[in-house]
Amino acid sequence: MKTFFDSSAFVKRYIEEMGSRDVEALYMAATELALSIVCIPEVLSALNRRVRARDLSHQQYETAKDSMFEDAYDAMIVNLTPEVVLTCITILEANAIRAMDALHVACAVQWGAELFVTADKRQISAARKAGLQTRLI
Repeated sequence: MKTFFDSSAFVKRYIEEMGSRDVEALYMAATELALSIVCIPEVLSALNRRVRARDLSHQQYETAKDSMFEDAYDAMIVNLTPEVVLTCITILEANAIRAMDALHVACAVQWGAELFVTADKRQISAARKAGLQTRLI
């Protein structure tokens, strides 16, 4: 299944928390994987917040970062194109959602995702309205 992960779900591959096992199972079951270009900096930001809060050691951060780059190398990275931006605008006008969350949904729509995976309840509502099959982690 063509699976698109939002940052809120994808970060669970690198930080053990509620939903991590589900993310791992969906990741392994995906026939194709896609991420928005903004997913990589968002995941790194989340990991850095954990380092600053002392919930993650610097070594754990480096290991997680390396793993994420390996995963991203094998994924389709969906860039911000004019079509993605126009889809994002439509999503923003129809939903109470943040711009970055709408960008993830728009990237998934433009890529033709068969499954959109997120941990964000507002975002999943917007993804469903956009016609995506979804999974809330």
